[in-house]
Amino acid sequence: MSAQIFAEKVYTGNSVLENQLIQVLDGKISAMESAVSDPEITKVANLSAGFFDSHINGGEKYYFTQKADEEAIDDIYNASVNTGTAYVLPTLITSPPENILKGIEAVKNYLSANPGSGVLGMHLEGPFLNPVKRGAHVKEFVRTPTNAELEEIIRYGKDVIKLMTIAPEMFTDEQIQMLVESGITISAGHSNATYEEATKAFSQGINLVTHLYNAMSAFGHRQPGLVGATFDSEQVYAPIIIDGVHCDFGAASVAYKIKKDKLFLISDALFLGEKVTEFKWGEFDAYLKNGRYTNSDGNLAGATISLGDAVRNAVQVLGIPLQEAVEMATTRPAAALGMANQIGSVAVGYPAVFTTFDDDLNVFEVLKLLKYSLLFRPSVDHW
Repeated sequence: MSAQIFAEKVYTGNSVLENQLIQVLDGKISAMESAVSDPEITKVANLSAGFFDSHINGGEKYYFTQKADEEAIDDIYNASVNTGTAYVLPTLITSPPENILKGIEAVKNYLSANPGSGVLGMHLEGPFLNPVKRGAHVKEFVRTPTNAELEEIIRYGKDVIKLMTIAPEMFTDEQIQMLVESGITISAGHSNATYEEATKAFSQGINLVTHLYNAMSAFGHRQPGLVGATFDSEQVYAPIIIDGVHCDFGAASVAYKIKKDKLFLISDALFLGEKVTEFKWGEFDAYLKNGRYTNSDGNLAGATISLGDAVRNAVQVLGIPLQEAVEMATTRPAAALGMANQIGSVAVGYPAVFTTFDDDLNVFEVLKLLKYSLLFRPSVDHW
């Protein structure tokens, strides 16, 4: 089935085109050309590929690590769609082995039952972290990797775990190689690695870090740490939480100037919508106050922003050009996760799954031109 949409501006992923008519056939972009607006065709002001959040912990109601099931995954996905993000990797953090396997199975079942959704797999953040940089992760569940558990995670997580955060200094060379060869994208995070240890990990095939600045060895002029190694390694991607809480906007500006096209956006949202004000899961707790989640130890416990909020902050606070800010939510995370040939661009052959937004960057919506319908979320169905 065919459909079409007219956009005054299209952020393709590498350029900005004006007054474009996008033709869709069977859910994929079949053509795109300059045109004049037609009142019979749905029109939007700004359109990009669907935003992609590779690090999100909960939706409006449920926290995936606590409730590692399909209902929580669906909550994360729908809450993300309702704030303009089309693709997600629900994140399960440090927890017991049985909970990790339960989460993997839940994502596997969700993908099978919902093949057209924007859930692309999952992000496993932990449990093999450095206790010194565990942040809000529960200490009793942080552990040293064993070959047996790594093999089990790789076996159960095949085609499900798309991203895994580890502290590379806690691993042997053999274990790093095992993970890199598994096909899972490995990210260095919750790590106290020295500059030398981090640089070695990057040379072993790790090309990504987890929430730049947060829960990692800081930059010092005598001890550059993981932050310094990231700045010094051109090939390494660095997602960042631009909320003014997880890192100062000035630090985000420095990262933008240094990392250039390797810097991209994540929400790392504990929950979206700020509807959950208190939360407890075993020894993990979080309290919402003044727009931030902190635990009883005073540590940050996750963000409150959406990816759309991050784009707006990038443009309006940091002064990043809108085209780049959009790329930081589309093409760059797709490239970092090895998905650039599947999502992230507005081009012929790519999915007709878009994020649309107003000129003031206050309203972000997901638009899907599906095989059988054209759907806007969250406002109205247009067809």
